[in-house]
Amino acid sequence: MSTAFLALVRKDLILYLSDRRALLMHLVLPIVIAAFFGSVFGGAGKGTKGTIDVALVQQDTSEPGARIAAGLKADPNLHVTDMDLAAAESAVRKGSPAVAVVLPAGFAEAAGKAMFTPAGKPQVRLLYDPSQPAVLAMVKGMLTQQVMQVVGSEMMGGRMGRKLVDEGLARMETDGASSNAALRDVLTAVHKLQTQQPQAAHAKAAPDAKDDGAGAGGLSAPFTTHDESLSGATVMEGYNPYAHAFAGMGVQFILFMGMNMGIGMLLAQREGIWNRLLAAPVSMPLVVLARATSAAIIGTCLLCAVFAVGVLAFGVRVSSVPGFLGMAIGFGALTAGYGLLVAAFGKTPEAARGIAMFATLILVMLGGAWVPSFMFPGWVQQLTLVVPTRWAISGLDAVTWRGLDFAAALPAIAAQAAFAAVFIALAVWKFRRT
Repeated sequence: MSTAFLALVRKDLILYLSDRRALLMHLVLPIVIAAFFGSVFGGAGKGTKGTIDVALVQQDTSEPGARIAAGLKADPNLHVTDMDLAAAESAVRKGSPAVAVVLPAGFAEAAGKAMFTPAGKPQVRLLYDPSQPAVLAMVKGMLTQQVMQVVGSEMMGGRMGRKLVDEGLARMETDGASSNAALRDVLTAVHKLQTQQPQAAHAKAAPDAKDDGAGAGGLSAPFTTHDESLSGATVMEGYNPYAHAFAGMGVQFILFMGMNMGIGMLLAQREGIWNRLLAAPVSMPLVVLARATSAAIIGTCLLCAVFAVGVLAFGVRVSSVPGFLGMAIGFGALTAGYGLLVAAFGKTPEAARGIAMFATLILVMLGGAWVPSFMFPGWVQQLTLVVPTRWAISGLDAVTWRGLDFAAALPAIAAQAAFAAVFIALAVWKFRRT
């Protein structure tokens, strides 16, 4: 009995290990997905940590203003790109970069005055993508750090600091007894420090400015921010997570439909249905293209139905009906091409199912269906530009919660059409060879 039992166990183990499809689904796929999510959520280590893309609109041409900009650019957590205001607004509306910082003219001097006088604090405009509020908070913190370092350094030993202190003391002399005695003492002490050790004070102030900003002296940030959430049209009400979720899940499950269509073609070949079709006066390309057309129509209608539920039940808004219809038709064609590719290169229905399931999950994962693509590390974001599902989800985002028009969706529509054409051409070529 024990010998027979061990033989049966040994047989099952050998059969399982010889099944490459099972190993692929049960071993390789969990490793790939776990590694991907670990990388996205910060497990890749300090050396490969992603940076935050930020646009900088530099309207303050002063030397301290330039130092603030240089400090932001030197921050290892930021990737700063200089833009004018119009370009920054357009880029943030499209979601890349996520935040734009607008440093107004005269900002550094006004911030210096706000540190020691009751004058109004200058305001920095922060334009941000409404889908990424956490990124906005991080950029605010880094901006505050740089401003406190530069303005604190300048007030301790810079030309602007000496000028502002002198002006403050002169104004207090004019005001006489009505002036603030405590503030007079502070300005007098700063003036003395500037006079005795201007160079040393200037050198030491920058490293210590971060602590001074929230230290015992009670100094607060010498500026305020005006946060502007940018969407593509006034009818949009900001980021709706349902819109992205419906795009991601719609793309995922319609691709599964395309995969099953391809496996159905392999089953039809096995059962001899294709041979009977080809016995009629029709050509192989005609049969393939007819199947692709029906799959494209089904995929388009399914995506429209999915978003109809999103619009009616979950508040999803469509900013451009022509843009959305173009995306739906393009993705329907992409789904059809993908299904044909599965049928053309799958040797058997069983073999094709395992490989196609793996490929579909990878496409969905890299396309941003599960996790928005802006959360990916920078190198992954660049890599996914060659993934068709990335274009599908980005295009659907553009014409829903981003509030963009047909022109903004056109690159994604064209990319889907190009991928569909390549997939269908490869499938027809493969079918002709078999």
